[in-house]
Amino acid sequence: MNKHAVVIGAGLGGLECAYILAKNGMQVTVLEQDAHIGGCLQTFRRGNVLFDTGFHYVGGLREGESLYPLFCYFNLTELPWQALDEACFDEVVIGDERYAFAVGHERFADTLAEAFPAERESLRVYTQFLKDVGNHIYDAFLPRNATDFYSSSLFARSAYEYLAQTVHDPLLRQVLSGTSIKMELRRDSLPLYIFAQINNSFIQSAWRLCGGGHQIADHLASDIRTMGGEVRTKAAVASIVEHEGRAVGVRLTDGEFIEADTVIADIHPQEVVQLMADCHSVRNSFRRRIVALEDTVGMFTANICLKPDVLPYENRNIFVHRAGADLWNQTAGRVNSVMVSFYPNQPAVDLLVPMRWSEVAAWADKPAGRRGEDYVEFKQRKVDECLQLISHRLPALNEAVSRIYTSTPLTYHRYTRTHEGSAYGIRKDFRSPLTTILTPKTPLPNVLMTGQNLNLHGLLGVSMTSVFTAAEIIGMETIVNQINIYK
Repeated sequence: MNKHAVVIGAGLGGLECAYILAKNGMQVTVLEQDAHIGGCLQTFRRGNVLFDTGFHYVGGLREGESLYPLFCYFNLTELPWQALDEACFDEVVIGDERYAFAVGHERFADTLAEAFPAERESLRVYTQFLKDVGNHIYDAFLPRNATDFYSSSLFARSAYEYLAQTVHDPLLRQVLSGTSIKMELRRDSLPLYIFAQINNSFIQSAWRLCGGGHQIADHLASDIRTMGGEVRTKAAVASIVEHEGRAVGVRLTDGEFIEADTVIADIHPQEVVQLMADCHSVRNSFRRRIVALEDTVGMFTANICLKPDVLPYENRNIFVHRAGADLWNQTAGRVNSVMVSFYPNQPAVDLLVPMRWSEVAAWADKPAGRRGEDYVEFKQRKVDECLQLISHRLPALNEAVSRIYTSTPLTYHRYTRTHEGSAYGIRKDFRSPLTTILTPKTPLPNVLMTGQNLNLHGLLGVSMTSVFTAAEIIGMETIVNQINIYK
């Protein structure tokens, strides 16, 4: 197969698509407009500490679990993964009470049942449901089910309503939702499938990557090059060029034209529409549909360098919530929830808080470093609120702080090119799944999309989506046989 594919964007989805196509004999060129590949997998250094941008931990990475066959296929299982504490990989703190999330569905339910004995049966039903979703996750790759995946009944059901119907104790519902900073909790939109798939994978097992998420992108890029592909940085695409209803290549901002049989876009669908501005085969109805899609919230992050030997490393994540806060209504303003993520083998922690674009939109048209003292003060207030909220759980943190570096959705938008700094891509809505959950296809038959904006976010979701996208070119059966999911 000598066909040439151009991949726009070197985030996880773009690199995985390029990997699949290169493995199947296609000539592949990945074009990244920034100086670094990886998107939200990028890392950055402050002093002697290496911080992650958007990646902090992953689930389902043991043999037989959700992510394992995909990461085996992409040659990523040998990276320096570190398993989190199986007795408590995530800790939820609400007010003064702590609740442990344990690895394994039965152990997870039994551990929480100690605090909620009247809900033991509800917890069993809940965890069995999550397990069933995980057990059938790859059914979507079967030829007869591939298209049905996008209209699955679980995409058309409310996560909040399922939780309310299954679990009677409102506090337990809050606890079960308490680690879900890794998705946008909205009672009026979040599909049940997303909630179940993500939570299930972490209950299977939870892992940190020692040395930074950039290793995932670097490893994929290295293998792509070994298979004859090309990964270019500082290569910004200005337009997709159409001829007689098909893309014939892309033009870069410096004028270079790269011919292609297929174009894959690992960028926001609104940016794809902009690149197809001169493509006459793209109807205005498609453009309007894409432009109308809403984005999920972004993230405020405090990256904290620690003094040595003051705050002990904890092999878990800690999610601290203000007592009485509604976790399914993430409003702008006061900090009600903070995720604390530790770094193995280096003195640092991250504090993460959901943040809406509207909170920083007033500074959006100002360049980084020149947004004014009011922006600096705004970020400092957020840091102070975070530290105050978690002080009863980590009383040594204030004394341990050496330096604090902050980022907002403006930062993510600038450095990772995520639209409005969105943490989870386009908002999926169970009330209109066929509108908000996108397939890889575009009006141009040889232009495809991939990445977290289509249907699922996170490493597992994006990896699955890359398979759906690549299957449009080389066939799902070919990829499934290579991944050997059903062995």
